[in-house]
Amino acid sequence: MISYENRALARMLAGDLVLCMGLRQARTPDIALMASACGFDSIYVDMEHSPIGLDAVSAICIAATGCGVTPLVRVPGHDLQCMVRALDGGAQGIIVPHVEDAGQARALVEAAKYPPMGHRSVMGSGPSLGYEPLPLAQVNELGNRETLLVAMLETPRGIANADEIAAVAGIDMLLIGSNDLCTEMGIPGQLHHPALREAFESTAAACRRHGKFLGIGGVRGDIALQRALLGLGARMLIAGSDVTYLMRAAAQDAKQLRDVQNS
Repeated sequence: MISYENRALARMLAGDLVLCMGLRQARTPDIALMASACGFDSIYVDMEHSPIGLDAVSAICIAATGCGVTPLVRVPGHDLQCMVRALDGGAQGIIVPHVEDAGQARALVEAAKYPPMGHRSVMGSGPSLGYEPLPLAQVNELGNRETLLVAMLETPRGIANADEIAAVAGIDMLLIGSNDLCTEMGIPGQLHHPALREAFESTAAACRRHGKFLGIGGVRGDIALQRALLGLGARMLIAGSDVTYLMRAAAQDAKQLRDVQNS
């Protein structure tokens, strides 16, 4: 029997860290099993920065659920229909980019949560529930309880409104997109800039006030910064992606083989 539990959500509720691997090129279900074998708790399929379609997204999500990895999908924008279709296809959580105010956050909850929290259209039991013929009330309750809804803050306006976004019932996490944010702030790549540090701290404080999780992306290469952000209360770190892992390993292997030739 399939587990209905969102394991990443359960880990964070227990105070543990969730490691999430990004996917921008992989299109086969095998990648979910590989992520599990490598020790990741979650994957997110990046539909914002890739041409991956919903068919591949659903196949990956179903495989991930089966091997105990929580499947998340970053949708291309605030397309509410895309969000619902990703959830119906097996995603256990949605990451929405460029959320800037409470009104946008409430619209996401309306689309992603069933009544009484929102107004998501009811499909019935689907991939995330193993197509088990559960009573509709249970389907709706599980969908609301186990769906992780993540608002990405990637602009100064989003950071300024972090408190009102965190106050929206149904939003589970504020995820700072560090690269977009520092670019929008005019300090691209300056991950230790005081203005960015202030954004991290103010968002962390908003999460604490409203009982929401803090997630961070774009800091994988900086161990010291990761430690500092964990100290602020971050419970999800976006690690590398299939692209960065493949290129790093391939480049290392190519160099070693060239060194053998030249030795």
